[in-house]
Amino acid sequence: MLGLHNATNVVVRLRQNLSAWGVRAQNINIGGGVGGEIPDQKRLQYALQHIHGIGRSKAHHIVCELGVENKYVRDLSKRELYSLRELLSKYLIGNDLKKCVERDVGRLVGIQCYRGIRHVDGLPCRGQRTHTNARTRKSRPTWRGTR
Repeated sequence: MLGLHNATNVVVRLRQNLSAWGVRAQNINIGGGVGGEIPDQKRLQYALQHIHGIGRSKAHHIVCELGVENKYVRDLSKRELYSLRELLSKYLIGNDLKKCVERDVGRLVGIQCYRGIRHVDGLPCRGQRTHTNARTRKSRPTWRGTR
């Protein structure tokens, strides 16, 4: 009986801590292998940008193609969410995009071309100057921290 009482106290304390912070993170799961959730307290055009691979122009294009006004995500009907999922399934976004990029970089590293070698060395591979720039790309962890 004592163990059950302690367990309920823990649950009550957790609820108090969560409600005291006032954190409210409501998301709508896009699902269907599309990858990710979008926040429901933002308008559709800006909420779509939370998905990896969707920027400003693609989000604007998606909203125009859906034919809905740019309203809050929480106000979307089930039919609109379904059509949004169908439309997003056409694009390469989310985890699929990450895997594709990772596979492409791995191919470059495997054939040991110039770009692959630059990726392995952690240097810029598109011809940028490295004598005075590329600080973020060139910084490597040392024993004391970063250079």
